[in-house]
Amino acid sequence: MKNILLVPELRELLAENNPQNLREFCESSHPADIAEFLSALEPDEIGRVLSCADPRIRVAIFPYFDIDVQLGLAERMRRAELVELVSNMSSDERVDFIKKLPEEEIQLLMPGIAQAEREDIRKLASHPEGTAGAVMSSDYATLSAGLTVQEAIEKLRLEAPDKETIYYAYVIDDQRKLIGIVSLKDLILARPNQRMADIMHPEPIYARVDEDQEEVARKIAKYDLIAIPVINGGGGLVGIVTHDDAMDILRVEQTEDLEKFMGLTGAVREEDYLSVPIFTHYRRRVIWLATLAMLELISGTILHVYEHVLTSVFILALYMPMLAGSGGNSGSQSATVVVRALALQQVRSGDVLRVLWRELRVGLLLSMTLMLVSTGRIILLGRETALLGGFSLSHIGAVVATALGLQVVSSTLFGSLLPLIAAKVKLDPAVVASPLLASMVDITGLLIYFNTARLMLGV
Repeated sequence: MKNILLVPELRELLAENNPQNLREFCESSHPADIAEFLSALEPDEIGRVLSCADPRIRVAIFPYFDIDVQLGLAERMRRAELVELVSNMSSDERVDFIKKLPEEEIQLLMPGIAQAEREDIRKLASHPEGTAGAVMSSDYATLSAGLTVQEAIEKLRLEAPDKETIYYAYVIDDQRKLIGIVSLKDLILARPNQRMADIMHPEPIYARVDEDQEEVARKIAKYDLIAIPVINGGGGLVGIVTHDDAMDILRVEQTEDLEKFMGLTGAVREEDYLSVPIFTHYRRRVIWLATLAMLELISGTILHVYEHVLTSVFILALYMPMLAGSGGNSGSQSATVVVRALALQQVRSGDVLRVLWRELRVGLLLSMTLMLVSTGRIILLGRETALLGGFSLSHIGAVVATALGLQVVSSTLFGSLLPLIAAKVKLDPAVVASPLLASMVDITGLLIYFNTARLMLGV
């Protein structure tokens, strides 16, 4: 995000070439706010401002930039500056940043990083994307079961500057297996001579290293945790996922679901909208649009087949947009609530009959309401419309109302069924829910409308 309010003032400070003022600016607010203000500058200008800041402040500000700004700054940094920056970043932020760098730049950067950090980067980067291992941090506090409270507090005091959080400390055995958890509150309230084994919680909530990151974020939210430990297949503690990481995970997952719901393909873009190339926007949108355009040819074929119905009772054409819109809206509403229920694990793909029965009842209630509205609209506002074939407004109103009712019920059922089918075959429900639903509603809606008119009017 960019905030241009301070751009003139920042450029004035740069023109004055006063490092002290620029350093004070970088320390004047939260790093996230500083990054927001600096993002409105050119990369060269951002680099000049950050070069005046204390290294600790620089490292705190850098992760809050959009990835395109981070990469632009990295290109302009000397190798020694980039090594210093990366070495002082938190473990998870460091890995996320390095993954975005070009391969040749990674090869130049890695030799300058200390051996311990290099090993940590390799371990964290080895986990598949979308898993707990890919988002966890290795900056966590551990304690042994035999330590006293006083010894534990002293150890945490010494280690705190290098840890992501010390509100939770994880009790491990000699093989680094997780055997308990102690909160800072537990330590403060306990007697100084008590042992960790006596005050720890022996059955902590944990995540497995190969567990889906969205499920990990749900656990953090469900149990109201500040952080959750991550263990490997042998029960050994390998990292933690913090609540701020969980918020980022949920934001990305929600963005991904929204984009898929609207027919956008490809990975979620973290770059600023205006910085993404035009062709990238085109590539992400064209696949579903072209596919659905081909499906819409079926709608054209249906119109051609039932052309004689429209010719005989032309007034029916006036209400086609209402049926299409009502069907699309009811189907989208149904799909949205079912996709959300699936995401929150309130329903599963095996609950098809229960969901369909519930949505059928909702659809019937909605259809009766809309049938009354459409009938009233036709009778009250269609008096001046010329009718052919000797049909009365009541005849037309009955056809439209019946077709609308059937359309709403069928669209509601389709909207709930498609996400469930997608979940059953291991596809993302959001991928098929909205783009495919729109075409299905159009096709079925036309068939329902024209067949209802043919049967009820005899045309």
